[in-house]
Amino acid sequence: MEIDVSMAASLPSELYTQAEVRELDRLAIEEQGISGLTLMRRAAVACVDTIIQAWPDATTMRIYCGSGNNAGDGYIIAGLLAEKNIQVEVVLVGSMSHLSDAASAAYDYCQSSNLQMVSYADQADKGGGLPLVDVIIDALLGTGVRGVLKEPFQAAIREINDSSAGVCSVDIPSGLNGDTGVITDVAVQADITVSFIGLKRGMFTFDGIEQSGRIIFAGLGIPGSVFQRLQQRAKTEPLPDLLDAERSHGNVPCRLLEYPSLIAQLPVRARNAHKNLFGHVLVVGGWRGMGGAVAMAAEAALRSGAGVVSVATHSSHASQMLIRRPELMVRGIEVAADLETLLNNANVVVLGPGLGQSEWSRMIFTKVIEFDLPMVIDADGLNLLAGSTIKKNNWLLTPHPGEARTLLTQQASQATSAALLQDRYAMAKAIRQQYGGVVVLKGAGTIICSAAELAVCPYGNPGMSTAGMGDILAGVIGGLMAQNCTAMAAAKLGVAVHAMAADKCTAKEGERGLLATDILPDVRRLLNAN
Repeated sequence: MEIDVSMAASLPSELYTQAEVRELDRLAIEEQGISGLTLMRRAAVACVDTIIQAWPDATTMRIYCGSGNNAGDGYIIAGLLAEKNIQVEVVLVGSMSHLSDAASAAYDYCQSSNLQMVSYADQADKGGGLPLVDVIIDALLGTGVRGVLKEPFQAAIREINDSSAGVCSVDIPSGLNGDTGVITDVAVQADITVSFIGLKRGMFTFDGIEQSGRIIFAGLGIPGSVFQRLQQRAKTEPLPDLLDAERSHGNVPCRLLEYPSLIAQLPVRARNAHKNLFGHVLVVGGWRGMGGAVAMAAEAALRSGAGVVSVATHSSHASQMLIRRPELMVRGIEVAADLETLLNNANVVVLGPGLGQSEWSRMIFTKVIEFDLPMVIDADGLNLLAGSTIKKNNWLLTPHPGEARTLLTQQASQATSAALLQDRYAMAKAIRQQYGGVVVLKGAGTIICSAAELAVCPYGNPGMSTAGMGDILAGVIGGLMAQNCTAMAAAKLGVAVHAMAADKCTAKEGERGLLATDILPDVRRLLNAN
């Protein structure tokens, strides 16, 4: 069944941990006097409105309910749908003895409605499958995932995922970790997720992007004073069930990137501007046979608005690079001393595209990081940095997950490394803590981490899974830094523009076959939209 993609999709920028959302819920109930049942009804109304709008022709629906407040939302949703003369079936998966007072009241309301309620266990014992329906509502677990997911919840989730029905998850897909976006066992694959009070971090990175489908937000009328109270508390005291990484690295605010506000901060150029006002980027890399990477990064820096771009590469690539892009200044490097003049003339360095890990590569890397220039380190620059004790606050590291693993596992214990690999937010923070500067952890839901904030990219698509995309991103960020953007500002705008440009390209011609250089015209257009 097709989903109506014209539904409003505006989301707040703030992202929260599960502990923070639970605290917001508690503050609303205990300090603002909003009853738990009132919040459940508001959540249910938001879900019903979304479901009716998304699947207007649906006549049969099934709601899977667990044991917590998420189930309470589901019970009220069932009753409201029944009042609209929709044929509704409620499948009881959890234990009724574990319901809160509010969820128990919601259950009583559901029982009094004109709908069918069946026990999942009884149905399973009979060995018969449930009849087909148009829409399934997942109200099993919400943010209540703790450790290993027990039966019958795993079986119920698999049953949901095996169905051909449209799927709407209540608050968060059941089985998905709302902090990390990781699936421990199995998680609901939702077409739409209606999320309440505060958006959960895990829905916007790792598996969360795939499992959540389209995300709709309902604030449930929580007053702003509740969020202010949470912010005040976060400055002095971490919540008791925050991740160890949050406690050790600080509970910094986390937000989605918003292109309109980011591009508005890029200054309009004066009519009497000249190239020296917009910086000189030096791109360093391109070991023998890998000149394409450094060429793409350099062209991306030019297309992002840098005034001058130079390239230091292996001598075997210099002439071909000039033929490809004559606007570049290219010099073949044989010994470290060949870099001196280039480094003295540049104000930003992009180090690593196609650099390799040969003796020549190590010589180049060692020479460049001796200079105290702002720099973007990517690709093999990161692999050569791994295990180093060097820490700088004026560089920006852009690892993909494999490079991030290398950066962390050189010095971390095996247990610590394994834990970090399951949490992209903690991984970005750990890299920043160890090496300094700003970290851009690439991948689905790219995370940008500085000492003061976290940002997550909501743009991008699977078409970006192709060689060279990281080289383009490094060049874009370097070009923006050359134009006097701070490292964090350049990272946020660069990541957003890079991903949006890919979205524009794939909207026209599809995801398969997208080349990294295909996005450069749209990068340029997006950076001139102010």
